[in-house]
Amino acid sequence: MQKKQRPFLSIVILFIVLNAFFVTGKGLLDKWSVDQAVLIVGNLILFVITAISFFISVRGLKNPNPHAFVRSVYGSVMIKFFVFAIAAFIYIQSAKAAVNKPALFVCMGLYLVYTFLEVSVLTKLLRKKADA
Repeated sequence: MQKKQRPFLSIVILFIVLNAFFVTGKGLLDKWSVDQAVLIVGNLILFVITAISFFISVRGLKNPNPHAFVRSVYGSVMIKFFVFAIAAFIYIQSAKAAVNKPALFVCMGLYLVYTFLEVSVLTKLLRKKADA
């Protein structure tokens, strides 16, 4: 009996592990001068954006036209980038001089981690489709 694969599970696990660390590691984050609230909200925004872009890409993967998949991946990556950039801009404008730069840089790193994980999962799904 073959187990059903849940490709989005690795992204959910990443979100849960990161949030658990951000919530429980307040002392360590304070020692590094990183704002805990910015990390939690940034992680939540990245998770939601990644979920939306992932499901857009999976829908493109199901299309028989291979160009539809490429367009959906490019579109979802652009949507993710612009939404994250707008969220960062809103944070910077609202915080003014109190911007926590270390937290902002950690969120930028998380953007790269989420994007890398999403693309690697989509690549595995694409390979399975090609073998079918």
